[in-house]
Amino acid sequence: MEVLSDLRVVEIGSSAGTSYCARLFADFGADVQKVEPPAGDPLRQSAPLTPGGQSAWFAFLNFNKSSVIIDPVAPDAIRRLTALIEKCDILIDGRDVDAADCPAIDIAAIRQRRSGLIYLQASWFGGEGPYARFAATDSTVRALAGFVKLVGPPEGPPSHAPDFQAGILAGLWGFIAAASSAVARMQGGGARSWSLSIFEAILAPTEYLMFEAFARGDVMRRIGVNRFWPNFPVGIYDTKEGWLGVSTVTPKQWREFCEMLGLFELRDRSDLASNDGRLQHMDHIDRQLVPRLKMRTAQEWFAEGLKRKLPIVPVPQISDLLQDAEKIASGAVVRVRLGKEVGRTVGSMQRLTVTPPRPGGQVPEVGEQQRRGGVRPAEPSIPRSLGGCTDSYPLPLQGVRVVDFTMGWAGPLCTRTLADLGADVIKIEAIQYPDWWRGVDRPPGYLDDQMYEKAPCFCIMNRNKRGMTLDLKRPEGLALAKRLLERADIAVANYSVDVLPKLGLGYEVLKTLNPRLVVMSMSAFGTNSVRRECRAYGSTLEQGSGLPGVIGSPGGLPVMSHIAFGDPVGGLNGCAAVLVALIHARKTGQGQFIDLAQIECMMPFVAPWVTVHSINGMPPTKYGNRHPQHVPHGCFRCAGEDNWIIVAVTDAAMWQRLATLIGRPDWAKDPSLKSPEARRAIQDDIERGIEIWTAARDADQAMFELQAVRVAAGTARLPIDILKDPHLGSRSFLQEVNRAFLGLHPQPSMPIRENATPYRIRTAAPTLGQHNVEILSGLLGLSDTEIEQLASDQIIGTSMLSEAERTNPGHSLY
Repeated sequence: MEVLSDLRVVEIGSSAGTSYCARLFADFGADVQKVEPPAGDPLRQSAPLTPGGQSAWFAFLNFNKSSVIIDPVAPDAIRRLTALIEKCDILIDGRDVDAADCPAIDIAAIRQRRSGLIYLQASWFGGEGPYARFAATDSTVRALAGFVKLVGPPEGPPSHAPDFQAGILAGLWGFIAAASSAVARMQGGGARSWSLSIFEAILAPTEYLMFEAFARGDVMRRIGVNRFWPNFPVGIYDTKEGWLGVSTVTPKQWREFCEMLGLFELRDRSDLASNDGRLQHMDHIDRQLVPRLKMRTAQEWFAEGLKRKLPIVPVPQISDLLQDAEKIASGAVVRVRLGKEVGRTVGSMQRLTVTPPRPGGQVPEVGEQQRRGGVRPAEPSIPRSLGGCTDSYPLPLQGVRVVDFTMGWAGPLCTRTLADLGADVIKIEAIQYPDWWRGVDRPPGYLDDQMYEKAPCFCIMNRNKRGMTLDLKRPEGLALAKRLLERADIAVANYSVDVLPKLGLGYEVLKTLNPRLVVMSMSAFGTNSVRRECRAYGSTLEQGSGLPGVIGSPGGLPVMSHIAFGDPVGGLNGCAAVLVALIHARKTGQGQFIDLAQIECMMPFVAPWVTVHSINGMPPTKYGNRHPQHVPHGCFRCAGEDNWIIVAVTDAAMWQRLATLIGRPDWAKDPSLKSPEARRAIQDDIERGIEIWTAARDADQAMFELQAVRVAAGTARLPIDILKDPHLGSRSFLQEVNRAFLGLHPQPSMPIRENATPYRIRTAAPTLGQHNVEILSGLLGLSDTEIEQLASDQIIGTSMLSEAERTNPGHSLY
């Protein structure tokens, strides 16, 4: 029986975010009923289309669901929809994004009668605030979220990636909310009602740059295609054959990279040892890197990089993904049927080994019910007797214990989300090698001034956790870790794949200690990958995912969309995966191993091009800042220095309002321009007309004037601008947290809220070893004398050791 096969899910409205959320439930066997009007979900028209005219986006977002037609004008429409919802466990509502002719229903009344219902409502910006009623598209939301302005040539315009990056991230957040509610329900919790802001969901990848800018000041600017502050070189380079993704972050990686290329003069320059120094000499460095990299192929450089433990990777084309036997075997690429066509799309990223996701499936025709495996219960699986909506019940994951062996961004974001939702997360570090996000470049005074306690990014990723130090290379530290794991529900690690097994904490050992334990490895490529030894950052994951190949201008080079994009994507997928496994463990008492390959977590962003290429063999069409459906669509210059706005027209009425506003009533009245295809013929003229209008206005002024007539528009903001965004401020999205060594600082809350109330940040990130005594004494029962001996032996501690003070070899494993 599939792990979620006892759940009934109803999906109403039309939005990529809610569709993806519901598909994640279908991946693990839930009966998902998608409500559509007779003409079908508008997303069925989303480009790119297959040769048979099927939307490849719709296919990716909706396979393995059933479709229910409800005609809003039919006399029994409301009765039929109400009855359908009253029989379900989870209602996923995208009507605030696009109602899709869904009949008006009284959700509050339904929830009174169906007290166990889990309800998730998505909208672009949430129910209140200055942007609440804004018209929006995936790209205008990304612009406002600081996701666009740093990408592209310095002179502009900024460039953005195709749809639906915001939708996919929102879908993951929605699934996390609903799945955590299912966990809470199994523990006797009451009904839960969630609101999801798509705008706030897409802020997850911006957090790092937002708070780096907060710490260092407003120094961030767009510095070129495939160039990103604060690290260099991080980008994509041409080689003798193929493209190569490069991410050199640490001083050691920079030295190794220079030695590999034979650039000893660059290696030995002290002013290039740090990222800041290299950023000041980008052009000089690239003039030497580019010709050297063209001397060998991308595959040859990759093989050499593996020997040196460098985070470099070949940048694949879509055709490479389809021919990758490893991705097919893992389920990252799966078979899908779209009507009469058969192709491939991107499967589930949640690699649960005992209860795996479905390996592909069929896209429902409008009104088509899909046959289900297994026998479903006659009644909804959530008891009707459970309490209704109150604010008095515990956080959804209260009572869940997590042992956190993660560092950096992806793993800590996974466990932070679990902690935000109420889990007791115990973060394990070592005084010999703490979390590397406490600082990569270590200037003089780093240890003496305890600068490792002052990194804002570490602090935002590790809030609401307890922290302890353990030297896992020593028998005493290892034994204590095992005792913690015996009492845990979940263990998460994002070390290289061999680290925990070499330490004696492999899954075969852990399942003997604790059969109900869910263990997740969040490696870059997966535990059995031929690339398992490859070092990787979030930027490496994007470079190796295929996404850069669909971004940019026709005929242009592959383009990265965001530094370290893969980290938050991996973290949210990891959180979704452990929640599914936790549901299974709570039902059966059986834990399992999750082999999450973070590079595959990036593949949903290229899913439709995988499908189209699998059927017609053609390379993806690249549109630059234009759009295959919305005309006009682009990034336009505004008054002032480097100020820009994205404007998108989604229908004929919006086109007429835009044309009137910018002083072209002739365009508005011209019936021949009602269709986007007709407007595409004069797209250059239209874009010039828009930019004449925007160039006379401040970007925010232009945005509010456009939004006043319901035209989708979003100012292209820098990440630091998010800290003073009026909409987020009005919604208390940023919360002030006080922490030792750092003082008061802002932290982003989650984009998911219960009963429209943001989750409170309960505790600041722990200082190094802050909770050693509390955990060792209170949880494991050690005496004061035993704890003092552990500190004396440097198995635990509260201060980072210098390299000279590290007495035990082999700690580089961390």
